[in-house]
Parts: sequence; structure tokens; C-alpha cells
Amino acid sequence: MSKGELLLPVGNTDMCLAAIHNGADAVYIGMPYFNARGRTTDFELEQLKEMIDLCHLYGVDVHIAFNVLIFEEEIPRAVSLLKDVIDLGPDAFIVQDLGLIKLINQIAPEQVVHASTQMTISNFEAIDFLDDLSIDRFVLARECSLKEIQKIRDNTQKELEVFVHGALCVSYSGQCFTSEAIGGRSANRGQCAQSCRFDYQLVVDGQKKNLIDKKYLVSPKDLCGLNEIKDLQKMGVDSFKVEGRLKAPEYVASAAKSYKDIMLSATSEVTSKYHELSRTFSRGFFSGWLHGVDHQQLVEGTYGNHRGLELGKVVKTFGGYVYIKSDYVPNAGDGVLFVSKDFEVGANIYQVKREKDMIALGIDKKVDLSKIKSNMRVFLNKDTKLEKDLKKTFTDKQLLKRIPLSIEVSGKEGERLTVTASTKTESVAVKSVSDLQQAKNSVLNVEGLKKDLGSLGHTCFVLEDLSAQLEGDLFLNQKELKNIKRSIVDSLYEKRVSRKKLDIKACMLPKSINSAKVGARLNILLRDKDQFDWFCEYFKSTSYKDLIGDVILDFEFGKDYEPSVKKARENGISIYIATTRILKPFEYHNLRQIIRCNPDGVVVRNLGAINFLQKEAPHLKLKGDFSLNATNSVTVDYLISKGLESICAGHDLNQIQLQKLLENTDANKVEITVHQYMPEFHMEHCIFAAFLSKGSSFKDCGKPCEKHQVEMVDMYGNHHFLKADQECRNTMFMASPQAATSLIPDWLNLGVGLYRFESLFESKEDLISKIDAYLQVLSGKLSPSESFKKLNLIEKFGVNTGQLTFADNYQDIKK
Repeated sequence: MSKGELLLPVGNTDMCLAAIHNGADAVYIGMPYFNARGRTTDFELEQLKEMIDLCHLYGVDVHIAFNVLIFEEEIPRAVSLLKDVIDLGPDAFIVQDLGLIKLINQIAPEQVVHASTQMTISNFEAIDFLDDLSIDRFVLARECSLKEIQKIRDNTQKELEVFVHGALCVSYSGQCFTSEAIGGRSANRGQCAQSCRFDYQLVVDGQKKNLIDKKYLVSPKDLCGLNEIKDLQKMGVDSFKVEGRLKAPEYVASAAKSYKDIMLSATSEVTSKYHELSRTFSRGFFSGWLHGVDHQQLVEGTYGNHRGLELGKVVKTFGGYVYIKSDYVPNAGDGVLFVSKDFEVGANIYQVKREKDMIALGIDKKVDLSKIKSNMRVFLNKDTKLEKDLKKTFTDKQLLKRIPLSIEVSGKEGERLTVTASTKTESVAVKSVSDLQQAKNSVLNVEGLKKDLGSLGHTCFVLEDLSAQLEGDLFLNQKELKNIKRSIVDSLYEKRVSRKKLDIKACMLPKSINSAKVGARLNILLRDKDQFDWFCEYFKSTSYKDLIGDVILDFEFGKDYEPSVKKARENGISIYIATTRILKPFEYHNLRQIIRCNPDGVVVRNLGAINFLQKEAPHLKLKGDFSLNATNSVTVDYLISKGLESICAGHDLNQIQLQKLLENTDANKVEITVHQYMPEFHMEHCIFAAFLSKGSSFKDCGKPCEKHQVEMVDMYGNHHFLKADQECRNTMFMASPQAATSLIPDWLNLGVGLYRFESLFESKEDLISKIDAYLQVLSGKLSPSESFKKLNLIEKFGVNTGQLTFADNYQDIKK
């Protein structure tokens, strides 16, 4: 059974040292200026080289996280930076953007590439679909269960990487547009505003629901997979990943040694490690989705940040002390947090006393003890001794990782002494400058050589054993022995840090093209059968039939597809069905249902669905959706070459970035969403089940999603609608829709012919009025400004231009 690789996060040099000296097999570091953690340090190339060399010296691999989407105008800079970083010898690039992988394949065909979790890989069909990109490893979506991981493992020979510890995004990575919708800060660009850690109010059927102390409705507990490591090892998972490039070095140290111990041990006792990890950083631990969904356990809802290890509850306050019951005894200097349903306060401990079966805590005088009541929960959120001990693991020279060295010495009188030094992976041989002489006083022997050659305290090496084959009593001056030792250390260093230089090839950069202007068509996405029936009535009488393209069905209930497709045929409507955004290994029934309905085509929302449908129903036309994250011409061209008729532009683009993309690809193949309620979180977690039922899954939740309309209101007063799909996954939609009427004339001039209108919960009158407004703009009978005013009057929360008119602030967060 393979033990697998332990992969740790690095955001600065101390984190790197903490990982190296506590058991990491590999680390991942953000690509300078292009990575999914905008608040980390961007290393200059020389700094990055030093860190890569340091890791390689200790036998630790370095993965460079180039895990953001690339915009058209950034391609030349990204290519130039890639060439520079490839020259530094990283072991792999972790990449989200399909076009970027194409470019890496061109620049350095031998370069190892890993598909980032932001690529939303949750099935083996997607892995197979991307086989032509030579991706070596796939980082699976965090929402995959053990059962699903096993199924993927059984169906691919590619390496698999799984997150086992750290913060969980409530949304599928790569499918979150919440930060983009609220403030133009894209999670796919390293600018996540951590909207899942916001507090929200729940509005059910127009009425605020009293959830008492639960307001962090989409803030999951942190993932702790210590108990699942052995199962994942048995499956043959290749890499175990810890999240946390924004955390402290002590967090990295604790996670590294805790998980390494479990990975190497024959047993899996985790309690002490669980407690230690809780004290370094924890929002409360849970196994995430590794055992499937559990909507009651994943999100507690009462907090959104670090709380630490739960000690117990307050018994009483008396004589200036807080008395608690706990199996764990904190120390003076530690920090604690007292929590009730409507109040929480932190404090530092200055004294700890044991009294019978209780612990008395003397805390800050500034804390009002009258507010600390019995039964309040108590958390240890700062452990000063643990922090000091963890820091020593990567700062105390006596505790640092050392590389075992075996030395063999041989020689005879009149010849040079030969010293061969070997680690597990390399060996060097060094000869003395002078010949060995007959000893008069000082004789070379094993003990003396161990002292002279084995004093390596100033290096990363440690002498493990030394053997000598010396003929007679021989002498060599001590200065030469020191020079031999220095030469051994230098040579081994060079060997360990050196990497094969990859051949850097020329790269074809996108070129501007002129797309032919074509007649515009409005594709219309409808969310339920009633909306489709209303549209059919409108279609019979409208004079804009020639401007209507495809009608896309995106229903919660698959049973409604077949009658709707039949009705579309009867009315001469071109009908498409949208797949779910996520495909898991046991969810093919949805795709088979689409095939049975035999629509004119399918809007595919994930890579696995493309592969499945091309094999099972090659006659169906396929169009790619926004969720494939096409934000540059290289990605668009790649997906079109894989059999898609068109691709909907990614939602991370503003109007300038979108224009640049359109200038460098066939604009006739690009669909632009001109009206939508921005889909924000797309979640395996179900808000309906978690807060409107006691159920853990669809099996026992009572299906409140079918009975209630739910909104979440954030701290800024923004309303967000919730909707479930066929697999009970929730999408949160921005309640104020994006209307891009003002930009349509520019796009028409660029050759764009495909536009999309997306509905949500509209009434019959509002739905038809909106569709008609867009058709009038495309026909020239209504100006963009007039249609915008008309739409603004219809919408409860008004309309906006959304991210399309936001300036890109990719770098702003680091200024």
C-alpha cells in the first residue's frame, strides 16, 4: 500500500520551514501575481528560487499554484512568467485554466501539470476528456465522498489528490461568483471576499425566520480527515493536501506532523492530534463531505471564525474566578472564549487552579464577570505553550530535519584517500589532494574519521554510519579532511537542488481575427414547466420568432422535461436541456433522462457531461456553459475543438476583457449572457434541509425546497435567492439581476450572434415583458437605454450591469 504524499501550504518562508521540518513530502506555493490567494506574499523570482532550492535540498517537492483564470490581455505576460518559473525547476504547476495548460504543453511539453480543484473535477469522465492535455494529476473537488473517490480511482490511472484538512469553501471551487456579484472581486482570480463567512438572515416566503443564534448559514466547519487517511491510502490516493496558505507557520507545523504520523503509523489514534490541531486553528472540525452530505453537521451556524478546542461549560463565577468543568487543563497565558447564544467574550488567563472536580480560571480584569453565566461554552483559542513548542520545530537547530549520510572511506599508502558519501537518493566520491602516508603519531581510524568527517552540525546532513577500509597505519593532515568534508557537503547540495533543465519552446500567442457579422439570436433559459408553457403562448403570437434562438430548460424536476420537449416540437421551438453543474460518479440517470427526451441539443455545464454525452448520444448538439470558465481565446478554441458548437463566456469577465477575448476568437462561437440573476454559491450543502428541517440529506429532509421560497440577506442588505437542482444542490442567486442592454451594440459589431436571457422566479407577466424587451433591442425597435429603464421598473430590486462594468481590481487587495 502506497503511503502517499503529504502536501502542505506555503505562503511565506517560515511556513516553508515549518512544512519541511515537520514531515511534508511536498509544498505548494502561489505563482507570483497569478494565484488563488490574493492576500499571500508574491515572491520575486530570486526568492522563489531560494525556496525551491531549500525544499529540494531536503527532498521536498514544490508545486506552483497557478490556479486562476487568465484573461486575454494577460496571456503574453503569463507566458513570459511561465518560462522564467519553469527555469527554476518546480516539480509541478497546479492549474485551473484549460487554455493555460495548452500553453504550458506548448512551452515545455515535459513540464508536470496538476489540475486544480478549481477545475471542479468530480468524475472520471472529465479526467478522460482532458487526456489530450497531458495532465499528470487531478485535485478532486472537496465534495467527493470516499465512495465517489474510490469509483474515480477505479476508473483512471492518473494521480489523484484529495484535500484532507483545513477550511472548506461552501461552494464548489471554481463555481463561486459571490464575491464577483457583490463587489467585482473574483474567487477565480484570487480575490475571494470570503462571503461564506458573512452572517445572513434567512427569509422564508417573505418572512424573516428566527434562527436564534444561527446566522453564519454558509460557513462550514473546518475539514479534519485524520480518521479517513487510512481508507484513502488503501484506495491508492497519491497526495493528501492541507489547506491554509493564509494561516500561521505553527498551523503548518502542527498539521504536517499530525498527518505524517497517521500516514506512517499502523494505527490511526487521532484524539491527541485532533486536540492539538483544534488549538492551532479550528472553526470546529468535521469530516466534510468524505462520508457524504450531512446538512445538520457541516454548518453549525453560530460562528464563522476560529474558536479552537472546546473545553466544556461554565459552572459558576465566584471570587473573581470562572469555574469550568473540563478534561483538559489550560495554562496561564492561554486565551479562552466564552460563548452563549447572544454573547461571546474572549479573555487571557493569568491563573489556573484545580478545585475538586472543577478548574478555576483567573482571567483579565477588564472582562465583566457578571456577563459570564453558567452553561456558557468555553473554548481554548490560544495555547501559548503549544505555539512555542511548534515554533521550535522549525527554528531550534537541534530539532530541524537532518538528512542521513553514510560514508565509506578507503585507501592505502602512496595513494589518495577516497571518501564516498551517500544519501538515499544520491552519492558523491571525493579524493584527497595528497597521497596517504605512513603514520608516525596520528593514525586514521573510524572514530577519528567520524569526528573529522561527521561534524556536520552547521549543515542539513547528519552522519548515520561510517565504514573504513584502510591498509596499514595511515596519515592525512586534518586540513585535507576538512576540505573533503566541505567538498562532500557542497557536492551533495548541488546534486540535491539541481533539476533537469526543460527545453523551452516557442509558443503561439493568440492573434486578432475579424469575425463575420451574423444575425443575432436570443437564447432563453427557463427554470420550470410553467415558465415554458407561458413562453409557448408568447411564441405563437410574437413577431420576433426570427430573433429567438434556442430555449434552454433548466428544471428542478426532470420529469417535466419530456412533455416540454414534446410541446416544443409541436410549436417549432428549438429546445435544449441544461445538465446539472456537477456530475458525480453515481449520477448518470440525469444525463440518460436527457438522452431519452431527445432534445435538439444540450447545454453542458461540466467536462464529464461532455464526454458522457459524446459517447452515449453522439447525435446531440452540445453547447458549453459559463461554468466551464472560458475567459480567454485559448480556452474557447480548445473547447470548440473538442466538439462544442459554442461556449458561453465566463462570468469573471468585464466588458473590456470580454472584448479582447472576442477579438481573438470566432465571436460567432461565443454566447454572452445579457440578462441573469448571477449564480453565486453552488453548494453541495442544502440550506433548505439544514435550517428548515432536521434532516441530514434528501432521504429525511421532507423536501422543504418544494414548499418554500427562500432568500438570504447579507450584512449589506443584498437579497440572494436560493434554488435547488435535481441533485438537491443549492445555488444562491443575486436578487438584483444583471442587464447588459447597453453593451449589445458593441458586441453586435464584433460579430457576436448568440445572446442569452436567464429567468429565475418571474411571474408570467414579468417573464414575457423581459423577454420582449430584449427582443425589441435586438430588432432595433427599442434602444438599450429604454429597455434598461423598462427592466428596472419590472424588477423588485432593480437591475444593474453587474461585473461587466466593474473595473478589474485583481491587484488592489495587495496594495
